[in-house]
Amino acid sequence: MNQEFLYIILIIAFGYLLKRVNILQEKDGEVISKIIFKITLPALVLVTFDSVKIETSLFLLPVIVLVFGIVSAILGLLFYKNEERELKGSLMMLSSGFNVGLFAFPLVYAIWGMDGLTYFSMFDVGASFIVFGISYILGSYFSEEGLNLNPIEILKKLGKSIPLMTYMIASILNFCHVKLPDLIINLATTISGANIPLSLLLLGLFLNFKFDKQFIKPMVKFLTFRYGLGLSVGLVLYYLLPYDIMLRTTILIGLLLPVPASALTYAVEFKYSNDSTRFVATMSNITIVISIIILYIFANFIL
Repeated sequence: MNQEFLYIILIIAFGYLLKRVNILQEKDGEVISKIIFKITLPALVLVTFDSVKIETSLFLLPVIVLVFGIVSAILGLLFYKNEERELKGSLMMLSSGFNVGLFAFPLVYAIWGMDGLTYFSMFDVGASFIVFGISYILGSYFSEEGLNLNPIEILKKLGKSIPLMTYMIASILNFCHVKLPDLIINLATTISGANIPLSLLLLGLFLNFKFDKQFIKPMVKFLTFRYGLGLSVGLVLYYLLPYDIMLRTTILIGLLLPVPASALTYAVEFKYSNDSTRFVATMSNITIVISIIILYIFANFIL
């Protein structure tokens, strides 16, 4: 297990090195992220759901994640009620959702293999609804221009999410015991092989260890809220739910994953200030490092 984690850290470090020596730049990461979310990740989902049997209990995962996202948003509004409007919007976008497909999949595969990916894929279904729904609404509401959305626009955004639609279709096919042709699965298997190295390289490209001192107070407040709530709810569900260990572990670890990568995209889309955008990017980097440590501890000392 330590060897797998070493390879993961080395690939992330390689991505960071490529940026430092100007072979690649962060703007190149935008292209890589599109390849991941629109091609390699959907291919991995098809392969994963085609090769395993999805138990009925797994459909509980997206429900739990969605409920947690709603509760987290409500508590966040109370926890951050005294913050300035734009900072509150940044904190709410960061508090809603998880970075599953880009961050978790490579590490989950190293620890649990394809079975682990199945559980976290179902977790990501719920996370996708939070990211493209709740997080998007909150980010827009607290922007300078204010909320300008309607339910139809939210549904359109969900429908345009290729990973989410792939999750939904693959889940239905699996549940109905419908197998895709071997040609499609073999092609998807080849394409999906690029998902893990590309995801890790992308994490390295976006890593940045610089942050402004003005971020320290809201940073500590955010980390306390996010990881405190995630750990508390995760532990309660881990010990109370009457389901298999992998499902309960997925919930516990899933609620401690990094902030969604979309938060930075939304900050730019809603014309947040440069300070707010840098804060969102900083928190993304910090939560990635924290979550890597958490997964390493779980893999080597707890599980």
